[in-house]
Amino acid sequence: MTAVSFYVQIVQALDEIDAPYMIVGAFGGYPFGITRVTFDIDILVDLREQDFEALSQRFPLPRYYADPEMMRNSIQMGIMFNIIDTNEGIKADLVPLKREPDYEVAFKRRVHRNFVDPAGNTFTAWVAQPTDIIIGKLQAWNEGRSDKHPKDIFAILFFCLSGYSDYEVNLDEVTKEAAQIGRETLDMWNKTLARARGEIEKGDSPRKW
Repeated sequence: MTAVSFYVQIVQALDEIDAPYMIVGAFGGYPFGITRVTFDIDILVDLREQDFEALSQRFPLPRYYADPEMMRNSIQMGIMFNIIDTNEGIKADLVPLKREPDYEVAFKRRVHRNFVDPAGNTFTAWVAQPTDIIIGKLQAWNEGRSDKHPKDIFAILFFCLSGYSDYEVNLDEVTKEAAQIGRETLDMWNKTLARARGEIEKGDSPRKW
């Protein structure tokens, strides 16, 4: 089992028990134009009391480690917890929504979208809308200045502004959030938006950075 396959297994388990969750970050941006390979998945969860045992039962010992009491304590304290495949040495990190209050608005407007995993299998999952994924990318860039975030933002902008998505990017909302984060973040956002618009006007395919 690959890491991505394990992540998909967890997402499907969350859907089966009807537990509230949302994928953010680059993986969440796959339905909106991000194509780079990533082996990380950021899953925000808002688990309820009935979800702890139900989720644990789908990942039983001895192969898996998914302790319901650990989940319960993590949700109450707002700290990340893991589900582990001990056979493969793979773990998935699940982050309580309580720990990331900035995502509460995004969580309320999350959408169910289709994915295709690396093996070509299709599945559906709850993800943040493109506006919220971009805002998260701006915040992450401000914290670490990684080049991957402007690249991901450009990919989403090109995809959505070209009309490939049925969800639009709220440019005014993103610009407002970028300005609140800081001048350098706003400058990066404006340059990335201008580049996406420029390539769309020229009729170009999105080029690698």
